[in-house]
This record gives sequence, C-alpha cells and structure tokens, in this order.
Amino acid sequence: MTTKPRASLGRVIEDLGNTLLEVVSGAVDDDTEIETVVIHDVLDDAMPMRRALVLGVGLSDPDEIAELLRVLATQQASALVLRAPVRSEQPVREASEATGIPVLALTRGASWAQLAAMLRSLIAEGDVGDQGATTLGGMPSGDLFALANAIATLLNAPVTIEDRNSRVVAFSGRQHEADPARIETVLGRQVPERFARQLEERGVFQELYRSVDPIDVGPVNNTEGLPSFPRVALAVRAGDEILGSIWAAVQEPLSPDRVRALKDSAGLVALHMLRLRAGADVERRLRADLLATILEGGPGAADATARLRLSDHRCVVLALSAAEESDDEPSAGARGVAERQRIADAFAVHLGAVYLRSAVAVIGNVVYAVVGIRPEQGDAETGAEHRDADSRAARVATDFLGRLGATSEIRIGVGTVAEDAAGIPASRANADRALRVVRQTPSREPVARFTAVQIEALLVELGDLVRSRGDQPTGPVARLLAQDREKGTHLVETLRAWLDAFGDVAVAAARVYTHPNTFRYRLRRLSEISGLDLTDPDARFSAMVQLRLLIPRDGGLIDG
Repeated sequence: MTTKPRASLGRVIEDLGNTLLEVVSGAVDDDTEIETVVIHDVLDDAMPMRRALVLGVGLSDPDEIAELLRVLATQQASALVLRAPVRSEQPVREASEATGIPVLALTRGASWAQLAAMLRSLIAEGDVGDQGATTLGGMPSGDLFALANAIATLLNAPVTIEDRNSRVVAFSGRQHEADPARIETVLGRQVPERFARQLEERGVFQELYRSVDPIDVGPVNNTEGLPSFPRVALAVRAGDEILGSIWAAVQEPLSPDRVRALKDSAGLVALHMLRLRAGADVERRLRADLLATILEGGPGAADATARLRLSDHRCVVLALSAAEESDDEPSAGARGVAERQRIADAFAVHLGAVYLRSAVAVIGNVVYAVVGIRPEQGDAETGAEHRDADSRAARVATDFLGRLGATSEIRIGVGTVAEDAAGIPASRANADRALRVVRQTPSREPVARFTAVQIEALLVELGDLVRSRGDQPTGPVARLLAQDREKGTHLVETLRAWLDAFGDVAVAAARVYTHPNTFRYRLRRLSEISGLDLTDPDARFSAMVQLRLLIPRDGGLIDG
C-alpha cells in the first residue's frame, strides 16, 4: 500500500516511474515536497521554482543543464525533468550531486502536456484547503494509483483502470512487462483508436458491460508485427451504473483465486471512483465559491484569496464566454453547462503551465480565471512585466484558443492589473466590460484587453443607456433619416462612409461603390437638407455618436 504523501517526489516516482519517468542522476529524497509544476523558459529565468518539479523542455546541452541545476538549487526546486535520452555527462552528474537536485528522464513517446496533466492531478489534492485524510478499504480515499498497484500485485499482471470512454484514469507499475499496445495506451492515457475500434467490432465492450464476471479478451492485431498479449477485463459498477473497467495484461489465464480477487477489487475501485467524482464536484463548487468571493470583494475576500494561494500577488482577471446558446432544444442548457466545465478544466491546465498561481471556475455562464503575478523582484525588467501583465495574460489566452481550435466560438476579456486582493473586483468588472465588447464585434480578435477597448466599452454602456431611455435621433441626423425613408435616398449611408473615411472622398466613395463625383453631390445635398456643417468638429462628433448609438449599420433604429 502506498503511504507516501501525494505531493511528494517519492509519490511521483512511485506512480509514474518505470512507465514515464526514470531517475538518471542524483539521489531522490522521497519526502521532498512538490507544490507545483513549472515549464522552464530560457527567456523567463525569474520564474519562481520553490518546491517545483521543473520540466526542462528542449534542454540537451550538459553545460546548460548543469547551470540550470545550480539556479534551481538557489530557488529550492524539487527536481528537473528532461526528455530521454538524457546526456548524463560529468557536468550534469556533478551539478546534480552538489545541488541535491535529481534529474529525471521522460520516456520517449510521452508528451510534455501528458506529463504535466498527470503531475498536476497527482499534486492537486488539498490545494484549496485540507479536506482531511480518509481511507477506503485501507487505502487513501480516491487513490486509484495505489489501488491499481495493489490489484496488479494480487493478479501478478500490470493493470490499468479506465473510464467509460477508455481513458486511463490510473495504472500500476510493471507496465514494461506488458505489450507495446499497453505501453502506448498508458503513454497516451487513452486506448488508441485503432485498438478501440477492433474491440468494438468484436463486441468486447458489449460483453464487458453485460457481464458481472471478468471476460477474456484476445490479443489485438497490429500492423507492426509486434507482440500482443491477451487481456482480462472486468466492468466497474455502482449499482446499475457503469463507472469504468479494470484491464489486466496477462500471459496466461488467471487462476480461480485471482479471478475472485479481481471481482472483489472491482467493488473497491467503484468506491474510489465515486469518491473521486464526488470530490471533484465538491472541489469545483468550493473553488467556484472561493473565486466568486474574491471577485465580488467584501469581508471574506482576504480569506478566500489566501485559500486559493493568491495572497501577496498582483492579479489579473480573465472572463471567458462561448457563443450565445440556443434555447430551442431542451438539452441545450445541459450541453452548455458541460461544455463550459470542459473549457474551464482545459483553461485551468493551460494557465497552470504558465502561472505559478491561478484559479479557474465557472460562475453563471462565464468562465472566470484569476492569475497571480509573482511578487516584485525589484529590477527594471520585472517592473516592466508587471506593467504589461494584462498583455501577457492576453497572449496566454490567445495561445489557449489556438490550441483549443475554437476561436470562432469563444471570446475572452482581460481585466486590468489588481495590485492586491482589494483590486480584484475592479479587474473582474473590466474583464466583463472587455468581454462584452469582443462579443459584440465578431470581426475583431477573440481576446481583448480592457486597456485596449476602454472607449468601445464606454460606447457599449452608453448604448445600454440609450436603449433604456428610448432615445431617438435628433437634429441633422434625424432629418437625413427622414429624407432617406421618404425619398429612398442613401444620405445616412453617405454621411457614415464620409465620417468613417475621415473626410477622404475617394476612400468613402469606394466603400459605398459610388463614383467620387456622385459622392460629392450627395455630400452637398445632405448638408443642404440637414443643415449639418461638415467643417464644424462638434457637429461631426455629434453626428458620429448618433450614427454609432442610434442607427445600426443596417439603417434601422435602435429599439426603445
């Protein structure tokens, strides 16, 4: 049974070792605490590394690695992970031993994103408060990795625990004893599609979910001519609900005693899976409550900020919203809730790879994120970074949408920088204002900083006031609108084009597909009919505001 604390280097090596990680240099202290996962950036060497498991993406030069190890030691990092094969040459070995920072190798075939996601799932427990240590069947509640190891010991075979979608939620050690298909499954945390399709065509899943006993599954076929072992699989149930399944890679049939052990284990796996699901729901609600508290401000904001570990940090709020949902279908609301939660989970993982402190939650129909900016270091470069913190947050958000592949559906507003917890509500309000602007202008970039769209936000709010009062065009603009309706002319369109082109007749005429001479004639006519003095800047500004707020581009009026 695993007894090491979840947020420890020993725990990471125990759960992910042999399959994903290998110690190549230095001594591992099992009790070394891990508080976060940080991706090393050669252009951002000021990133705090205290108690961090540092992912050295792209590092291979021994001298560079040795220098980084010395830097990590001064910042009290926990370990450094490099891509295998690692050149464990003398400078690296000496630096690792001298600093006490072990070097781990990430196996070939595994992506950094997969590793970061698994590491965060291992160290995230309790990050919003101590939930208390509980056990189920003598094992830490929800600890499926420990349970998978126990089952593997009972069956003498490497084991995976998978959900209904064939995603690997936990796996045991000794996966190197299995076949290449199993290794690929564990590295990808998902049964490869080509193998899942074979199992579906053979009716394996139907048989698995109908049977209360373990079923024997023949080897899958592969075109690479690699060995493939049989499997023994058993559905994991909670009453009538199928939660997932246990898969053991065996080279010989299980004995009756081991079959009974597998069946007995399924009930315990179900309890742990239910505990994990319930715990995730509770943690999401808790995180949403804490985040809502700091976004709204008030007496409890300081405590909520501390529980989210954002105290003593400058912060920026981001507001993310998907396209308007259709209420025509009864299931639209439920789909929208599930989609928002999926996006929030993905956003949390993305931000966690960039910011040492961040919190994400769904509040209403908006996904809010608060990212903490590291405390001031006192140098000029850090000060510049603080001034441009909202710009960096916008770049991170844009990168997220690019990876998500949904920039046409999702919009993100970035608030202003909050100096402390008291300033977070204002940052949230500005993020909401920026989000409104970017949602009402589909043609612009999907991410907007409030500092870049402040005037547009003011116009949106002024439009709200206009609609609430039922204001209508007056003066010269009203006379032009009446002329267009009565005579079928296009004087309002002409005035708008001229103002948009800053008085450049050639450009304005091209925009409305009119000859410049005809356009000049229309300008003279609209000036005569409306009495608008086009040389008066105040008159031009008044006309521009009315056209912007009271007359949409389609030529109609704003409804009162």
